[in-house]
Order: sequence, then C-alpha cells, then structure tokens
Amino acid sequence: MLSRSPGTARRAVLALTAAALACTALTATAEAAEDPLARYHRQHLTWKSCVLGPDDTTGKELAQAGARCADVTVPLDYSHPGGRTITVAVSRIRATDTARRVGPLLLNGGGPGGTSLGDPPWVREAMKDMAARYDVVGVDPRFIGRSTPLDCRWPTGSAWRGAGEDRAGFDRMAAFSKGLADRCRRHAGDALPHATTRNTARDMDVVRAALGERRISYLGYSYGSYLGQVYASMFRGRTDRVVLDGVIDPERYSARLWRGTEPANRHALKGWASWAAARDTAYGLGRTRGEVLATVERVRAAAARTPLRLGEHRLDEHVMPLVALNGLSQHNDAAYGDFAQGVRDMLRASRGERVTPSPWLAGVLEFVLTGADSRYGSAQTAIICGDNAAPRDPEVYWRDVQRARAGDPLFAPVTDNINPCAFWDRPRERPTRIRDDLPALLVNATGDPRTSYDGAQAVRAMWPSSRLVTLKGADQHAVYGVYGSACADAAVNAYLATGRLPARDADCAAHDTH
Repeated sequence: MLSRSPGTARRAVLALTAAALACTALTATAEAAEDPLARYHRQHLTWKSCVLGPDDTTGKELAQAGARCADVTVPLDYSHPGGRTITVAVSRIRATDTARRVGPLLLNGGGPGGTSLGDPPWVREAMKDMAARYDVVGVDPRFIGRSTPLDCRWPTGSAWRGAGEDRAGFDRMAAFSKGLADRCRRHAGDALPHATTRNTARDMDVVRAALGERRISYLGYSYGSYLGQVYASMFRGRTDRVVLDGVIDPERYSARLWRGTEPANRHALKGWASWAAARDTAYGLGRTRGEVLATVERVRAAAARTPLRLGEHRLDEHVMPLVALNGLSQHNDAAYGDFAQGVRDMLRASRGERVTPSPWLAGVLEFVLTGADSRYGSAQTAIICGDNAAPRDPEVYWRDVQRARAGDPLFAPVTDNINPCAFWDRPRERPTRIRDDLPALLVNATGDPRTSYDGAQAVRAMWPSSRLVTLKGADQHAVYGVYGSACADAAVNAYLATGRLPARDADCAAHDTH
C-alpha cells in the first residue's frame, strides 16, 4: 500500500499510514485480548460449488439441492490460536422462507469419523415444510471427509476386532492394536492430540460465528448426540433447538464404547433371525429363529477353526463377529436381506464352496480387511482415544473377555476386547462435564443396538426439561428421517417449527412406517 503513494504526498501519506497502522495494531491487540479467536470468528467464507469432479456423487447431490460449500479455517491447537491452522468443510442450503427464517441447523451424522457434508439434502426432505425456514448446514468435523485429513495409513477401516478363541488369539489382537497405535503416532502424531470432541465442538462454534449467527440449532445422530451434549455444555446460550437421535449416555462414553451393547445386539440378532426364518426358502438359514441362530453359531465356530475364503478375502475368528455387528443397525427388509445374504455366503464358504461375496458383504470385508477406509478408522479411533484414557494393562481386557464369553461368544469378544486406545498417549484434556439440564428433544428406538435405549433414558433423567420420543419395538439405530416413522418425524418437525417441546414424552409404534 505504501509503495502506491504519489511522490509529492509521500511523507504525509507515510505519516498518516503510520498513525493508521498504530491505531490498527492497538485495535487488533485489544481485540485479541478480548477474543483470541477474533480472526477465526470474523473470517470471510468463500462459497463455491460442492462438486469436486465428474465422479463426485455427493457434490452433485448437493448441487442439485441448491447447496454451496466453503472451507472454514480453525486453529489446530486452540491453546495456541496463532499457530498452525486446518480447515473444516461445510455445505449449506439456505432458507427460502426468509420472512420466517429460524437460523442455521448444523448436522452431525455420528461416527465418530462419519462425514456430514452430504447430509443436508436428505435431512431437508425429512424436515418437509420446515426446511424452508432453516439454513441446513452439513459439517465434516476436523480430520474427516473434506476437512483437513488425518490418516494413519492403516490396513483397515476399523480398529475393532474380536478377541478370538484363546489367549494366543487375544495376544494377536493386542499386537494388532499396538501396531495401529504406532502407525498413528508415526504418520499423524502432530494431529493426534487435537483430534477430540472438545475441539470439534470448538470448531462448531467457529462455524457459528463465521456464519454470522448468535445461536445455532443442531441435529446430531449417535456419536453426534454426545457432540451436541459437549457443545451445549461448553458454549451455553449458543444453542436454539437441539435434537439428539440415538442418544449416548455421557457417563458411559469411553474408550471402550462397545461395552454394554451386547444385550441390545443379541436382541437385534434374534429379531433378524425370526425375519430370516420366515424366508427360509430365499436364504436357507433355518426355518425357526433357533435354527437361524444355530447357523450363525456354526459359521462363527467354522471361522475360528479355519479362515473362510470369500473372494479375495479371508474371514477369521477376529473379523466374523465384526461382520455380524455390521449387519445389525437398520430394522428394515433391505438391511435384513443384505445381512441374510451375507450369512448365507459365509455359510457356503464354511462348507468349502467357492464364494463371490454379495455386494453388502464385499463392502464390509473391504472396509475391515483393506486400507480403503484408513482415514475413517484413523479419525474415529483418534477421537475416541483422545477423549478418554483407556486401561493400559492387557490383562484387564483379557479378564473381561473371559468373563463375558460364556454368556455371549459372538459379541462379547468384540465389545470387551482390547483396542488401540490401550497404547495411545494420554488425553490432553479431561472429558467435558455435561451440563445439568437442556431443553432438547431426544429420539431413540427401544431396540437400538448401537446407542442402547437406556442411554436415552439416562440423558432424559439428567435433563428434566428435555423430552424423549421413543420408537417402540424397533431394533433401529437412527430414527428421524431414516426409519420412516411418521409419528417420530412429525414430533421432531413440530419442535423445529415452534421451538416448543412436547408437553410430555411421546411413544411411537414401530409399525408406523409410512
């Protein structure tokens, strides 16, 4: 700027500019003292097309729905906001009913490790008429999706495995877990301390400020329910309407997230087995629920003896239970059919047949047994291990597996098993103390195998001013806009429309699907 000053007035301009710079510096110093994140809160967002290339399906869906995308700059380390920065990718479909606009609705679809950038189109469909009154904003949390990545270069997309049948199998999994932790330390060590829910919540508040909003509404599924609890606790007064679907009990959120889900998963497995038994002519897994469950047990035992050959993959005692867990989260014919076909493929392989796995099973095997989704598993594990310290002694996990195995030989060796958090560096911060109360709308199915119903009940008791919408009789993870309950969807939309919670908790029947 100084170099452009005309020669005759140079000295005067220099004097004025110096004064201006001094004033600016003083102002900036005052702002920094008042708000060390001022430059992030006041950043200008450049909105652009969400389409990254001809094969970008997510970008095309966003574009067709009228979304635009931007990158929000945030500090890597909030204790040193002047240091290295990273970006958080956001998408936005703006409100069209500007006269009755409520504000932004930020989305998190769970994980941790899941992307949410592509969620606004389907969430707006679920919102029906309410969508016009909101800016629906998808956010890829730090290190996930289109945000600055974290990749430990793993040979898998999941850190979780079954412990196996004996101590030798457990020791293999302890070594596997340590290897994954070592890879993260080697390839992403500078980012690991900053991959936490608390920092994701801080990023959310930067997004809020960069959007020019005083408050945000929020819709979080599964892990996103915990993120919502953390945000509302760290940034009181900055939430408007909060919907948490698939609710995590914060007292049970730990580095051993799967623990305690065995009963819900067994219940879901039995429900699926009854469905498959009624379709024995299609899948050949058994004509009664008991026969189908016996088939699953035969497959598990066979994989423990000799890894099953499924196309290019080998399915062993450590991975087979993970496949079963992956088959149980959605309560509908399509998902049940995919799982039944997968079990049939595993059954055929256990008989020595050459099997090309069905598309669903092939996808699960690629996820678990290749590095195709290394970034997902890396970020997921980094957040879980970064939030809570885990027991360091492998004997703790071995004893837990041995105690639980007799009652549940399929799921307990996964849910109680050791994972990389046992070999992780200690978290830098303590877990967030969740606030005493929040007027939020909670949604959960009674048979949810991922975020079990008692978690929603615990948060409902913790937050007296909240309300709980229960989908009864469904083994379903994620309800609003996913399961197809007209009753549950209407309850959420009524709350989004008015900001008023129901007078009392509400129950919806599982058969209310259309």
